[in-house]
Amino acid sequence: MFDYLGIDTSNYTTSAALFDSNSHSLLQNKKLLPVKSGEKGIRQSDAVFHHTVQLPEVLEALLKDSEHSIKAVGVSVTPTSEDGSYMPCFLTGKAVAEIISLADNIPVYRFTHQQGHIASVIAKENREDLLNKEFIAFHLSGGTTQALYVKPDKENIFDIKVIAQSADLKAGQAIDRAGVMLGLQFPCGKELDRLSLLCEEDYNIKPSMIGLDCSLSGIENKYKKMFEEGKSKEAIAKFCIMSIISAVDSMLEKIIEEYGSLPILFSGGVSSNTLLRDHFKTKCSAVFTTPEYSSDNAAGIAYLTYLKNKEWYFEGRSSRSADCFSA
Repeated sequence: MFDYLGIDTSNYTTSAALFDSNSHSLLQNKKLLPVKSGEKGIRQSDAVFHHTVQLPEVLEALLKDSEHSIKAVGVSVTPTSEDGSYMPCFLTGKAVAEIISLADNIPVYRFTHQQGHIASVIAKENREDLLNKEFIAFHLSGGTTQALYVKPDKENIFDIKVIAQSADLKAGQAIDRAGVMLGLQFPCGKELDRLSLLCEEDYNIKPSMIGLDCSLSGIENKYKKMFEEGKSKEAIAKFCIMSIISAVDSMLEKIIEEYGSLPILFSGGVSSNTLLRDHFKTKCSAVFTTPEYSSDNAAGIAYLTYLKNKEWYFEGRSSRSADCFSA
């Protein structure tokens, strides 16, 4: 029976998930926010409105079709644990989680969206061993392109330190801007992935690096030039993806030089890309999960809620509300 509920209202997806502490199984339901054709994103005010409409629908479908007895609810309340990290879209999930907590007299635990991404990979791939060791996590999405040094933390489950990132454009932004330019529907990752696999051309790309950080802004300028020159959609798609792989690869090599050989985990929507997955699975046996748990989801939040509520973990402290990150 499912006993832990997770909620995530990110910039593009309304998500809810359940975790069963006995079978360690997950059940989730999510719905993309509507983005008008030809547009590259959505305003925060519109995101809040759509989450307000969609979250009751997502929760109703999830809870109606499951056997559940909820012991605790968890929710993502900020994008990351960095100072000043904030997006209004998370307020919708936070409000609903706190109402559920009050109505059912159960604890509510607050996490970051980034914590949820990492936890979803660990939960889905049965890699609980990573909860007890240091590892490197790449979070690649439309809003974040970061390499994270992660170590166990008794209070927060994860202690996360940003050790490298994109200095400008994010990986998901580069992909979506290329896709919109090519006439694809936003978000464009899945279709750009398909197109890239149809191109047989190889690209030898030298990434732009600033220490451990990468710069991705030049990618957009180059594929715009390819588009103006009449290059095929398939070629442009593969160039975009291979440019991102090259940048992340250079980040990883520099990180290994500084931090040594540690387990590598990939999360975020961009990590569902076929070429990227194949490259880093071969290079360093990196841990990935399925695309539905790579992209925005609440499964990791439900799993973290289970961990946080466990008596052995929470050391017997009784609290109806807890922040699981340092803001």
